[in-house]
Amino acid sequence: MKISILKNLSIIVALVAPTMAMAANNVALSSDVFVERKVEKPDGKTAIMLEQPTTVTPGDNLVFIVKYKNVGHAPATDFSVTNPLPKAVTFNGTSDGTEIVSVDGGKNWGPLTALTYTRSNGEVGPALMSDVTHIRWKFSRSLSVGSEGKLVFRGKVK
Repeated sequence: MKISILKNLSIIVALVAPTMAMAANNVALSSDVFVERKVEKPDGKTAIMLEQPTTVTPGDNLVFIVKYKNVGHAPATDFSVTNPLPKAVTFNGTSDGTEIVSVDGGKNWGPLTALTYTRSNGEVGPALMSDVTHIRWKFSRSLSVGSEGKLVFRGKVK
């Protein structure tokens, strides 16, 4: 089954847009999504390339990049970046491990290892990466005027 990435991108934009509007302290956000593709090189070795996706299929690995920049006239302090995970994607970690996550649509937050999840059969157990619905990074350090950075998380198409 192929999933149109344009549909997913519109979902991502719709979900990220409220985050952009709520970003405090004049912190601007933008995001990109890439699909990992294995490409055979002329020497026979395989390389992993990041491509702008046109379609994705179940099992495809995605890389999400959220860029942030202080576009204000004063340092930005105490802000957070929240990114909902598209329903067609299973969370597969971040590049820095400083995130907190939600497994209940953004109601409760914490490190994945501290959360529990109630399965459809009523059984409660440790939350898994496949249970993650939202990812959040909290910035307690000051972000000087013009400073920027990026946050990277990975997912797999269900």
